[in-house]
Amino acid sequence: MHKMIAAILLLALLALPAFAQQDIEQQKIAYLIDSVATLQGAAFIRNGTEYDATHAADHMRLKLRFAGSRVKTAEDFITYCGTGSSMSGTKYTIRFQDGRVVDSATFLQGKLAEYAMSHQGHVLAPLVH
Repeated sequence: MHKMIAAILLLALLALPAFAQQDIEQQKIAYLIDSVATLQGAAFIRNGTEYDATHAADHMRLKLRFAGSRVKTAEDFITYCGTGSSMSGTKYTIRFQDGRVVDSATFLQGKLAEYAMSHQGHVLAPLVH
C-alpha cells in the first residue's frame, strides 16, 4: 500500500513541471492579448478593415478558442491567432498613433520578448529531494 501511494505521489510530482509550464504559457498568452487590448490610438488592420484595440483582442480570443489544442505555447498563439487571416492569408498589421505600421506578429514577438525579460528568474525550478 505504501509503495502504491509513493508511486502515485512520485507521478504527481513528475507531472507538476508540465502543469506549471502550461500555466506559464497561458500567462504569456494573456499578456499578449492584454498588450493588444490596451494599445491606445492604434488601428488593427485585418483583411483591409481597421479595428480598434478592443475588437482586435476579442478577435484573437475567438481565434484562440477555435485553435483549441493546436495552441500550446505563446509562440503557437502568435502563429495561429496573431499573424494573419487563416481565410485570406493576409497578414494582420497594426498602425500606431504615430503612423508607424508593423506586422502584428512582429509586435507580438516583441511583447513576448519583453515578457521574458521582465520575468527572468521567475521560472519555477524543478523539485529536488
